[in-house]
Amino acid sequence: MALITLDKISLALGHHTLFNNISLGIESGDKIGLIGRNGSGKSSLLKTIAKEIIPDSGQIHMIAGTRIVCVSQEPLLDSSRSIFAEVFTGLGEVEGLLTKYYALLDKLSEDCDAALLDSLLDELNVLQDQLEHSNAWTAKNLIDKVLSELGLNGHQLISELSGGSKKRVAIAKALIINPDVLLLDEPTNHLDINSILWLEKVINDFNGTVILITHDRKFLDKTVNKIIELDRGIVNVYPGSFARYQEIKARQLSDEDKTNREFDKFLAQEEVWIRKGIEARRTRNEGRVKRLEQLRLERNQRRERSGSVNLQVDHGKLSGKIIAELAKVSLDFGEKTILKDFSATILRGDKIGLIGPNGIGKSTLLKIILGNLKPDSGKANLGTKIEVAYFDQFREQLNEDATLADMVSQGQDFIEINGRKLHIATYLEEFLFAPARFRSPVKSLSGGERNRLLLARLFSRPANVLVLDEPTNDLDIETLELLEELLINYTGTVFLVSHDRDFLDNVVTQSYVFTGNGNVLEIAGGYSDWLDYQQTRLTTINNKLSNSSKNNDAKNSSANKNNIDNSNSVMPEPENVSRQNKLQNKLSYKEKLELESLPTQLEQLELEQLNLQQKLLDPTLYKSDPRAAEDYKRRIVDIENELNQKLSRWEELEAKITK
Repeated sequence: MALITLDKISLALGHHTLFNNISLGIESGDKIGLIGRNGSGKSSLLKTIAKEIIPDSGQIHMIAGTRIVCVSQEPLLDSSRSIFAEVFTGLGEVEGLLTKYYALLDKLSEDCDAALLDSLLDELNVLQDQLEHSNAWTAKNLIDKVLSELGLNGHQLISELSGGSKKRVAIAKALIINPDVLLLDEPTNHLDINSILWLEKVINDFNGTVILITHDRKFLDKTVNKIIELDRGIVNVYPGSFARYQEIKARQLSDEDKTNREFDKFLAQEEVWIRKGIEARRTRNEGRVKRLEQLRLERNQRRERSGSVNLQVDHGKLSGKIIAELAKVSLDFGEKTILKDFSATILRGDKIGLIGPNGIGKSTLLKIILGNLKPDSGKANLGTKIEVAYFDQFREQLNEDATLADMVSQGQDFIEINGRKLHIATYLEEFLFAPARFRSPVKSLSGGERNRLLLARLFSRPANVLVLDEPTNDLDIETLELLEELLINYTGTVFLVSHDRDFLDNVVTQSYVFTGNGNVLEIAGGYSDWLDYQQTRLTTINNKLSNSSKNNDAKNSSANKNNIDNSNSVMPEPENVSRQNKLQNKLSYKEKLELESLPTQLEQLELEQLNLQQKLLDPTLYKSDPRAAEDYKRRIVDIENELNQKLSRWEELEAKITK
């Protein structure tokens, strides 16, 4: 028996039908990805399942006692509460018990007479029994653990949080409730890659049913075992991963196009027949006439797929060969180091991805590159003939009260893109905005529509440098893939900040990876190449440590043998003699000692890093000593930097020997 059953559900907003007469069964343990174009009704369907929206017709049946929690795109949280207190509210009755418990502890810490003390202790014992019976301590430890894994400080106020942090709090609150069905609407929006990886693990380990809306293709592939597509008012179910869905969908669309072409050809032939001269009409077959009427009805009822967004960008004039040069650029904000001695040369045609956690300084580096922010030290020079188009993740370029046409037109009726002159109405239609909405205010748009409008505004002007700060949020998968294709074929320079791993892999040619404490590493390729780099570096360190251990064992064995029989000294093997000679000839005495000590230093640093990482797994750490937790995090970053420096030094010394 299905956990939730949708029976002939229909819903319309005004004259626009979102879904029509759909039936669907959701089984216990399903991990479902709900996909479809922006505005197709995905969020409305999710809210209908959560019973936040009542459908126009049809019924929803579910097994009695089923607990459903829905995390919306913009979660509603109490800004006056701390993170811990807000997540606590998900515990219901347990929250009240724990609040009373801590209030009693406060009273017990105050001076009171013996009678009052006995009364408080009796009350405390009763509360402890109730808390143990309701598994409150387990819940509290779970909150500490979840907040720790999400990198959230439980004492921080909700009002101080960014959009991404608020989304993490809402997810944590939902997990604490431990629902039977977890509904997630765009859970990866505003999350950095580390948080997305954590959420992947949470969903995979979750024992209940999950239905999520996301346009992150990698996230879908890692988490779901079923795809439900909402397309033109109906739902289609595809078992398996998102990659499997893409294969099946491509075949279906090809078959649908072929069937429609054959149908339209047959309909056209019948229309020609019915319009023949008098002789044909005298002898016409009435059954054939009725069939033609039925064909016309079927054609009218066919819901065509919406057209694709027509993304074009005017490349503008050719920029200079060098876009920007940075030499030992450093910048601090208060006590926080954003950049430390960063140098880079950016050439025309580079497509650069910026990878790192939220708040680490990616947008700040872009401002320095573009000359909008001066560093504390170092030089940052912008190239010549630069025309920049900037996509702002916060959409600050959009005026909420302006109309769609005004945001794009700049007072002109026509725009020109690559020599093609377009009327504003035609241009907006290419971005899938209906004529009836041209005079609608921006504030009436959904998140995905706002992103489309911002792209329309961005691409309406010539630009040889595109700066895209989180452009993929809220875009449907089809538009996202079209944007990918445009950027791949774009001959100008691209700076891309994104947490969409597939998007980075498909677009960028090199990446600036923020590793913490102001350090930025430049690597070739995208996110997958960064993972390969980390794995290669780790393998190199392990191999060097292993070789060092073998050499030390051999040295100890040789020393022991010499001690046993000093009269018969053992000559070193020719290979060892050769290496010793090279060490003497190529390295100074100080460098020789340094090289011999590096394996031990690397091993000690890795052990220290592992020990700190294990301490951070303690679910009570953020509650008991949040300052220590932050110190551990900073030290882990410092160790990572030291490991990189010492490994580079090792390779430098080894290179001297082999010359």
